[in-house]
Amino acid sequence: MKKGGIGVGSSSIVLVFAVLCLTVFSLITFVVAGNDKALVDAEANLVKGYYAADALAEHIVAELAQSDTIPDKILGVDIGVGYDMASGADTAYFRCAISDQKELYVLLAMNGDSYDILSWRMLDTDEWVADDNINVWEGPDSLDSLDIGDPMDVWSGLDQWEDEEP
Repeated sequence: MKKGGIGVGSSSIVLVFAVLCLTVFSLITFVVAGNDKALVDAEANLVKGYYAADALAEHIVAELAQSDTIPDKILGVDIGVGYDMASGADTAYFRCAISDQKELYVLLAMNGDSYDILSWRMLDTDEWVADDNINVWEGPDSLDSLDIGDPMDVWSGLDQWEDEEP
């Protein structure tokens, strides 16, 4: 019987361990790549929706600039009318859908045959819901349960350091 050297069994164990490690790392990489693709697809859909809503808003603004009065609807989009006290002009506002959760809000000050853009921004349409699932300690029920002395006595508690040397 030969002594020393590496046997076939120990090299097989190292090989199996290396294959398992490579398999786990490849699965992790695959899952991360899938999550990254989902995020990129969601962002691409948001950008595509924004530019479609922006193009529709540009067409609506062009129609508003050419009309003498502000109509109720342009290209199927409801147009609201108001008055801006700061500029002293009539305003027109409308919303174009970007996605299920976002929309483009446009507010224009109409000055005869011209207009000024007062607002051109993306808004969230989802209602915000507070997450109250976390159990947070809100303090004691009353201050009587705490032994802090008289809260109006600013010198309370200082006597514990009287005997100490600096």
